[in-house]
Amino acid sequence: MADTPSEFSVSLAQDAAELRAAQALRYEVFVREMGADGAQVDHQSGLETDQFDAFCDHMIIRESATNRVIGVYRLMRSDQALAAGRFYSASEYDLGALTASGRRLLELGRSCLHPDFRGGKALFHLWEGLSAYVNRHQIEVLFGVASFAGTDLAALAGPLSVLQYDYLAPSDLRCRSRQYQRMDLLPQDQIDRRQAMVACPALIKAYLRLGGKVGDGAFLDHDFNTTDVCMILDTAQMTARQRRLFSPRTGEA
Repeated sequence: MADTPSEFSVSLAQDAAELRAAQALRYEVFVREMGADGAQVDHQSGLETDQFDAFCDHMIIRESATNRVIGVYRLMRSDQALAAGRFYSASEYDLGALTASGRRLLELGRSCLHPDFRGGKALFHLWEGLSAYVNRHQIEVLFGVASFAGTDLAALAGPLSVLQYDYLAPSDLRCRSRQYQRMDLLPQDQIDRRQAMVACPALIKAYLRLGGKVGDGAFLDHDFNTTDVCMILDTAQMTARQRRLFSPRTGEA
């Protein structure tokens, strides 16, 4: 993976112990913090798992001083999705436009950071490691479900409306929610766009800064207590500035 400053190290999980460390952090964030649940959540062991974990690569970021896992990203290429039977997000979104595109796809999922490391350098280093992975596998389109905490649409009306009006994906890559929840919840002239962007989670803002777009409609995931949007990033459409933001400073995948 790409070299990172000594404060953090980024790598792919290499064994069962590293995967369990990733799943344990996911449990802390998704279950304890956000109230998620599901048939495969292991409350006794404190692990958030599902049937797709075995087919994916798991990118982890460690704090060098303590060696603890403080961030994770789950990565699924098209060949891995074929082995698994489908992409994870196919349960929420019709991915037909993406899978029919003939482009090399990478689904991003289960992204989370320990609360002590949000708003700092950790997310940047995860994306730096992701860029190296994308280069190695010659990925053309990145996509995945990104989440707002909670399912209160009134509280999310501003950011969802901005995403619909300003960031809708082109039709040839646009995915549609399978349990369609419209996102244009406010008239355009009633949106405080600055406040709406402040209310967007850091991961969604990172996608948008890199040129990311959204699919058609939100999905209310009551098991995870989240409102999900499908983020889509076409690497061919990235500007030179966006490529500099996304590309690793040193090293290769």
